[in-house]
Amino acid sequence: MTKDTATIKNIALAGHNGSGKTSLAEALLYKAGVIERLGKTAEGNTICDYDPEEIKRKVTINTSVANFVTDSIKINLIDTPGLFDFEGSMREGITAAGTVMITVSGKSGVKVGTKKAYSYAEKLNKSRVFVITKLDDPNANFYNTLTELKTVFGPTVCPVVVPVIQNSEIVSYINLIEMKAYKYDDKGNAVETEMPNGDIANNDKMDYRLDGLIQAVSEAVAETDDELMEKFFEGVAFTQKELTDGIHKGINSGKITPVLCASSTTLAGIDMILKEMSLLLPSPLEVAKPVASDINGDPVEIECSVSEPLSAFVFKTIVDPFVGKMSFIKVYSGKITSGKEIINAVTGTTEKVGKLYNMCGKKQEEVTEAMAGDIVIATKMNINTSDTLCDPSRVVKFDHIEYPRACYSMAVKSKAQGDESKISSGITKLLEEDPTLTYVQDPSTLEQVLSGLGDQHLEIAVAKLKGKFGADVILTVPKIAYKETIRKKVKVEGKHKKQSGGHGQYGHVWMEFEPTVGEDLVFEERVFGGAVPKNYFPAVEKGILDSMKKGVLAGCPVVGLKAILVDGSYHPVDSSELAFKTAASIAYKEGLKQADPVLLEPIGNLSVRVEDDKTGDVMGELNKRRGRMLGMNPLENGMTEILADVPMREMHDFTTYLKQTTRGMGDFTYDFVRYEQLPANLVSEVIVALNNSNE
Repeated sequence: MTKDTATIKNIALAGHNGSGKTSLAEALLYKAGVIERLGKTAEGNTICDYDPEEIKRKVTINTSVANFVTDSIKINLIDTPGLFDFEGSMREGITAAGTVMITVSGKSGVKVGTKKAYSYAEKLNKSRVFVITKLDDPNANFYNTLTELKTVFGPTVCPVVVPVIQNSEIVSYINLIEMKAYKYDDKGNAVETEMPNGDIANNDKMDYRLDGLIQAVSEAVAETDDELMEKFFEGVAFTQKELTDGIHKGINSGKITPVLCASSTTLAGIDMILKEMSLLLPSPLEVAKPVASDINGDPVEIECSVSEPLSAFVFKTIVDPFVGKMSFIKVYSGKITSGKEIINAVTGTTEKVGKLYNMCGKKQEEVTEAMAGDIVIATKMNINTSDTLCDPSRVVKFDHIEYPRACYSMAVKSKAQGDESKISSGITKLLEEDPTLTYVQDPSTLEQVLSGLGDQHLEIAVAKLKGKFGADVILTVPKIAYKETIRKKVKVEGKHKKQSGGHGQYGHVWMEFEPTVGEDLVFEERVFGGAVPKNYFPAVEKGILDSMKKGVLAGCPVVGLKAILVDGSYHPVDSSELAFKTAASIAYKEGLKQADPVLLEPIGNLSVRVEDDKTGDVMGELNKRRGRMLGMNPLENGMTEILADVPMREMHDFTTYLKQTTRGMGDFTYDFVRYEQLPANLVSEVIVALNNSNE
């Protein structure tokens, strides 16, 4: 446990799925001496991917923390998922980090996940580093990837470690700060070798010269300081310390995004990444001070000092069926101590700090406290993700993590009767773990609906529900909440007459039905001369209200109905409230059949954000989905917002379509706004489907 905030580095690994984040974490842990055996994602035995679903699927789906010490620096390494369905978890990891290390496959180059990780890190003002991975692959191309990074992310991209390539093979790596070259043996151990002269790579008819790369680094460093800029113009070479300090300063200010490279399989270059972590990346003392809100809602900067009152942020929650709730906490100021009472600024409650742990994957090491700048895990505390923990002497609150909205929904049904409480309890715990999931009962269809960021997201949620909490469910496409209404005015009679010994039943009404604005029933009575006594008016209204739960076309609720009681008759002995309620129901059924009934479908407002060159494809697709275009708005970074009204019936698989078309770059929000008449060509299809679902 470190006692000095200056010796802490919080580094998130982010990037496109399959770009080598978890493999890089494994290689760093192995090279730092934390683990004795180099695990592999394909074999399901890495430190950071320890969840049963991660092992089974061989892909990261949860953010995990692994800490280790190198060069007397404590590194909290945060491995985040690259799958778009788990973007919320990536955002949690980046929120807690000081630096985001973005992995880019040397084989496949810049992908959508690269851009998303960079964009979110930039939004939160985090320093950024690129690591070009998988250089052991024969199809990897470091220099093409470097050029692509410069093209996409601009002039801040600066090479720091580069490979020397001869005959299409990497023969050594050059550290452009040290100006030294290293060869690696089959165990990943570095041996200094001679620096090459002139060209260090010839690729796709483009020469990469060492002096050009040195010039690029020097220019980037000169941008960070006026004195260095003057020295650069005078043609004086920078010292190693000036390069190190300049890049360190440039990373922290966002003026430099260094590029490193390595192979996690052969371990070549891993030692240099560890070295640059210690030398170049900022500590919590150097990053921008986080801003919180005080009890009056006014902003306050939080000083990262152990002498300040405690302020800490819960950036992730795991609910383990055996251990209980585990809360991942970033300490911004002061220190958090096991057993101490603190304030949860979000709920206002007093909490007692549980046991505290350092984590390395699933391996736990108990500690008594954690200081400003550090990351720690607390167990069995009644706190949730995005909660702020404070010392009672200074209550402040940090902004909640901004999560992507759930956009893909499925209805949840139990496989076995009696599992409902188990399902409810299990999903409640899943929601604590993953705030991008939602679980609600549709008030119209009464279905329990689970929503997330995609089909894989919900599939894994269901697998966790069964594996962790023993609740077995199936997912089905949610029902659409259709409604019915009428389009013309009619006048009908409803008579209920029954005689079966003793008192009979007699109710007789004449009703007018007509369309009206709004969903609720509008009931009026225009009876003259006491044809229907006043005491039966409520029974007539109740009969209509009860009947409106089912329409005459497909049994859907009826809206926009005005019912007027205009006449009728009664029997002094046989009439009753029940008889008039039944008579009203009879009039309702007959009246709606004559009043030109129609089906209504829900319409939502869609806001979809896509890259400029995809707008034509998406607009064409929305036209196929009966969308009504409302407009387009240009956004930053080459994106466009398309606004449209689209029927809910057409939206179920739009998430999948958009991911495939934009390769994950597009996103959307969709909100219900109103009901509209269902087109005539779809009515019979919908009626058949609704009747089948009700059987």
